[in-house]
Amino acid sequence: MASNLIQRDPFGGLARFDPFITDIDDIFRDFFSMPALRGRESTQRMRVDIAETERSYLVKAEIPGVNKDDIKVSVDGNRVSINAEVKEENVADDGGKLVRSERIYGQQYRSFTLPQEVDDAAAQARYQDGVLELTLPKKAGTGGKQLAVQ
Repeated sequence: MASNLIQRDPFGGLARFDPFITDIDDIFRDFFSMPALRGRESTQRMRVDIAETERSYLVKAEIPGVNKDDIKVSVDGNRVSINAEVKEENVADDGGKLVRSERIYGQQYRSFTLPQEVDDAAAQARYQDGVLELTLPKKAGTGGKQLAVQ
């Protein structure tokens, strides 16, 4: 007899809290979500790593199962948006039936703000093995201005 119990760590979202990348809404969504509804979400959260060098930002986003033509990246100043569509595959019916499906189909969207503006003319994007890699050079001369207090 199969068990319908779902193991849950109520503090799992708090343990991985990162105030610079994670939104507080994510923590509350994870903390208060009902276990019975978990796994039935229409979209999956796109996970990103953002690194900074002296001259640029390096972004790696996990977007498995997506055709590179279905990924759109836009840069507006210091705001970066990634939009991807995971399309459902049409499986040939050979008389069998689908027993379980955990794969997620639909839109994935992620947007974030960087500390400095990006030179969008020199920005590059590459997608390989389910990972989108962005090289976003920093725009020269946008370091801000120091004001003299009078």
